[in-house]
Amino acid sequence: MIIPCIDLMGGKVVQLVQGREKFLELPDPLAVLERFAAYPQIQVIDLDGALGRGDHSDIIRQLCQRKPCRVGGGIRTVEKAVQTVQGGAYKVIVGSSAFTPSGINSEFLRSLLAAVPREKLMVAVDCLGDRVAIRGWRETLPLTSAQALAQLEPYCSEFLCTYIDAEGKLQGTNLAWFRSLRSVTHLPITAAGGITTDEEINALEEMGMNAALGMAIYQKVFPELFKSSR
Repeated sequence: MIIPCIDLMGGKVVQLVQGREKFLELPDPLAVLERFAAYPQIQVIDLDGALGRGDHSDIIRQLCQRKPCRVGGGIRTVEKAVQTVQGGAYKVIVGSSAFTPSGINSEFLRSLLAAVPREKLMVAVDCLGDRVAIRGWRETLPLTSAQALAQLEPYCSEFLCTYIDAEGKLQGTNLAWFRSLRSVTHLPITAAGGITTDEEINALEEMGMNAALGMAIYQKVFPELFKSSR
């Protein structure tokens, strides 16, 4: 399954290269959602929430009313996760708060699991050079992707795994890395990060993985804007 990504910053939909350089900006998140009407699910990430500088709860609630949305970004407390589910999120994506500087934040994850049904919970395992990266990908941990997935399995129903090295570059992703992840967990995995071609999407599907697309899907759905931003 292809899952388009709507990343929110400053009330707008943006696409960033490796989470830093702004490449595209679209002013109306609901209009973007309409362009993705043919896709069964949407991934919504609150980038401002992830960076601790506000949130887009109202916009996200409107998006969730119109389409099944997997929602992440800035979900650092159990209360925030519960509010996100109550706001209509199909699933909640927990990222940095699932980790401590040395590993897995088991205490938080146990509390989260007690308040939110496991089938509603996803954990984002974003990796830079195969090391887990948190805090907007600005801090790496002494934890590999395989180690993280094995320890996180009891706390969620699915993983979102991003290969940061290729994120936003439209130069292809690392299928071997995703294949290695498939061998360490039985849970569903949504792959992200540099996925560009139909061949890559098909290869991931053969592994049993969904593909979350950012820059590549915007290039296809908004070709006129993509070209003008070059």
